[in-house]
Amino acid sequence: MREPPFARGFGGPGQEQFLQVLDRDEAERRFRGAIDPAPRGIEAVSLDAALGRVLAADVTSPVDVPSFDRSNVDGYAVIAEDTFGASEEVPRLVQLADEIIHTAVVPATMIQRGITVSIATGGMMPRGADAVVMVEHADVSGDQLRIARAVTAGSGVSFAGTDITAGETVLRRGQILTSRDTGVLAAIGVATVDVWRKPIVAILSTGDEIIPPGQPMQPAHIYDSNAQVLADAVRELGGEPLRLGITRDDADALRAKVRDALQAADIVLLSGGTSKGAGDISYRVVAELTDPGIVVHGVALKPGKPICLAASGGRPVVVLPGFPTSAIFTFHEFVAPVLSSMAGRTHEERATVQARLAVRVNSEIGRTEYLLVGLVEIPTADSRLPNPESRVLAAYPMGQGSGSVTTFSRADGFTTIGRHEEIVPAGTMVNVQLLGRELQLADLVVIGSHCVGLDYLLGELQKAGVRSKFIAVGSLAGLEAAKRGECDIAGVHLLDTKTGEYNRPFLTPALDLIPGYGRLQGIIYRKSDIRFEGRTVEEAIAAAIADASCVMVNRNQGSGTRALIQRLLGGAKPPGYAVQPRTHNAVAAAVVQQRADWGVTLDTIASTAGLGFTPVQHEQYDFVTPKARAERDPVKTFRTLLGAHATRDALRRLGMKL
Repeated sequence: MREPPFARGFGGPGQEQFLQVLDRDEAERRFRGAIDPAPRGIEAVSLDAALGRVLAADVTSPVDVPSFDRSNVDGYAVIAEDTFGASEEVPRLVQLADEIIHTAVVPATMIQRGITVSIATGGMMPRGADAVVMVEHADVSGDQLRIARAVTAGSGVSFAGTDITAGETVLRRGQILTSRDTGVLAAIGVATVDVWRKPIVAILSTGDEIIPPGQPMQPAHIYDSNAQVLADAVRELGGEPLRLGITRDDADALRAKVRDALQAADIVLLSGGTSKGAGDISYRVVAELTDPGIVVHGVALKPGKPICLAASGGRPVVVLPGFPTSAIFTFHEFVAPVLSSMAGRTHEERATVQARLAVRVNSEIGRTEYLLVGLVEIPTADSRLPNPESRVLAAYPMGQGSGSVTTFSRADGFTTIGRHEEIVPAGTMVNVQLLGRELQLADLVVIGSHCVGLDYLLGELQKAGVRSKFIAVGSLAGLEAAKRGECDIAGVHLLDTKTGEYNRPFLTPALDLIPGYGRLQGIIYRKSDIRFEGRTVEEAIAAAIADASCVMVNRNQGSGTRALIQRLLGGAKPPGYAVQPRTHNAVAAAVVQQRADWGVTLDTIASTAGLGFTPVQHEQYDFVTPKARAERDPVKTFRTLLGAHATRDALRRLGMKL
């Protein structure tokens, strides 16, 4: 390849387009106009290496299959007319020749009326024979064969070319070779096959904060997950990833890596460094390309707004956002169709299902939003549906932001919110594009409050073959999901302040309570913090509120822990009040990493994290199930597991109170 043209220094003709935000379709039009998406040439590969490759030309058979008239059973080759009228009571007699026709043998015997010969499955039919009597339907008596069942011409025989005829097209250009296809190729004697060359995709991660998996975690650093998911996505689409490692925020080093990538690859992907920050240098280096260089920088999408689309000599150069969800979404939106085309594949449209949005969603005017959702199946008695007993899907927004590593992997699909929509009400029917080839619904759907004990229970169910989906939305939202029949089980810890009882007062006649276990909630802090250590709950909260430098970490709205925090604060909103993680572990992590000074979580989590703990309240964590779902096998399996002695012992070891 020729040396890619760079302009000197930062700048170049592409940089002036930085974050001139375009709509998605215009961005794709400009990008496609600057690249060459044609397949990257033909190569011959051996049959052993052909699985998953894309045929570059039609394959025609050079031979008939089978190539000779072949017996399909063990038996006797006959002229069918000699068997007519045969029965158990009145068998037909024919002369049995001496030859036995094994496989891979050309018969010497010619069959005439009244003569038969023994033949094995797969044996070549002798001249004159037109049928085979199965060995079960005949008996040998001396040199004669007693035939007890009649056959017709062609019985027990595969004639030459009945499967594949010489000259027949058996596989067509563009077909992705499966094990069935390679079996066909072997059957017609093909040892090598012409396929499209796999496009090479260079993958380069950028950023001072990125470290490779396997190294010890360091403060303010993150593991490079983007490179792995992108490499595997490239493989799934028929490409060959070329991982070029991690480059620090150094323009000269990155420029050299980009130059090497353009020499070696058909597509160049950079991850990170595409936003406006002073340390974001990826787009600056790519802006130095001049043939044509950057054609789009900024697309009205959420997630994925800062994506940078460029080209060099017809080769795509793409700077993906650094946040994992943004990177994956924009890869599939802009890169995947191009990669499929280069690999000679037809880009598959995602399957779509309809679902009812479970909660109201607020969106941002001016940007098309791709909202990741988890899908659960719910019964409906809606008479407007063709079958009142049919089921519909509920869509729960995953809602963990573009920086989440797990959101994309746990979501079932995404729905598109138009750039002019600001609010999508709960109950709205939406189209959901599936992320996988087909929707695989969980056996057991659990929605509600997070708990380490629940994590253990779901893990044990998985071992027993029960696939579960857990959506952490808090106790109140979990209870509402159970009321709507959108889950099998809701984990809740809700205190009724009037009665002092947990959970049971919130039940409706349509809900059952599965008793769970007790937990101890309390204030966590770093040990030796004098604002908390050795103080009562009231004293600690008063000290935290009085100190403007004391930062808390809250919990998500609708969670039982959030309700407890509200009672402790009595209406105060100290610094950090707006930070609302969804899990107990996230609260502890915030305190350990000194992003917060205090929060409320479980005693077991505080102990594991090495944090100080001031007990606040013993609470009951139970499970609510809709009565309409209570007799489902996965729910009964959950009840049985929860009541088992081994399970209760394990929960005690986790710090649960039983």
